[in-house]
Amino acid sequence: MTKTILVTGAGSGIGRATARLFLANGWRVGLIGRRADALSDSAEAHPNALILQGDVTHAATVEALFDRAMNEWGRLDLVFNNAGRNLGANTIDQIAPDDFRAVLDVNVTGVFLCARAAFARMRAQNPQGGRIINNGSISAHAPRPGSIAYTAAKHAVTGITRTLSLDGRPFNIACGQIDIGNAMSGMADRMAKGVPQADGSIKPEAMMDVSVVADTLFHMASLPDGANVPFVTVMATNMPFIGRG
Repeated sequence: MTKTILVTGAGSGIGRATARLFLANGWRVGLIGRRADALSDSAEAHPNALILQGDVTHAATVEALFDRAMNEWGRLDLVFNNAGRNLGANTIDQIAPDDFRAVLDVNVTGVFLCARAAFARMRAQNPQGGRIINNGSISAHAPRPGSIAYTAAKHAVTGITRTLSLDGRPFNIACGQIDIGNAMSGMADRMAKGVPQADGSIKPEAMMDVSVVADTLFHMASLPDGANVPFVTVMATNMPFIGRG
């Protein structure tokens, strides 16, 4: 049976690379994002691609997108919670409350809503089970200067991952998290140009190709039933994470 995956934030960067890799390996892929044109570019007219335009912060929209995928496929094997947003570097007193809420809305509420929709369908399908993989970050472990919204959100994602790992056990639902450091995607490209460091300096950082992230995800997705990678960190070797601060 052909396996199925839903990828959020599939219109660019990590989501695009992941969708294309899974399509190239024979999976049926649902590409979720806000911009239909970007999703179509990612899909490259592949016959196994399903374009699912919508906002992951809206509960009714998420349910409708998951229903459409289930009606099309009959089964959901994997969800990659990848959609995210960030703010520019700033201290807490310079961040508007609405901007803080907007980051959490995508990076936490969006993950919750998609994981909720996935869990319900994986629990109900026969055979029961599936996988949920969340996009964490190096910031789930250590913050960058001026990143309170993004860091708070990614720490929350870790809590979601741990709880889903526990709550999914009776239903054969595995949950893992990939913590990514400096992949060449739209959100992280600025790292190569120079970003604030813990010592107050501005320095460019080492980067890695986004395909490395997609390859790691594919390995996590390809494990047999009964095996799981709960957490994995994949990063540019020389980026300032080990010893950050």
